[in-house]
Amino acid sequence: MKGGDGLADLKPIAHIYKSQVYQLAEYLHVPNAIICRPPCTDTYPLSQTPEEFFFCLPVQMMDVMLHAHNSGSTPEDAARVTALDPQQIQRVYRDIERKRSTTRYLHMAPLLAEPIREIDVGNAEGA
Repeated sequence: MKGGDGLADLKPIAHIYKSQVYQLAEYLHVPNAIICRPPCTDTYPLSQTPEEFFFCLPVQMMDVMLHAHNSGSTPEDAARVTALDPQQIQRVYRDIERKRSTTRYLHMAPLLAEPIREIDVGNAEGA
């Protein structure tokens, strides 16, 4: 791993949810030993996965909650398709926002001493 989740030079599947990554792996015939391998718990010795520790939800439910939040679903709308009540969903939404706000700086464009035309994202010639 280069330096943690989300740190990479190229992110061809960053736009898809983790459950979709597993589906893609199955479609590409990635060996089950890799697909079913539990996430690494390098930072703490708990019986739960890092996803469950960090998000307090299993991956499949977290994907549903992320999709609902990202698409602007109200907690009441999301409650209709989950086993959670609107208050629980509101807590999940707040947790998502809190985690995003604390890591937002990691996703910012680099600060440059001066503009560099050749790497300006808005410049069609340099892009």
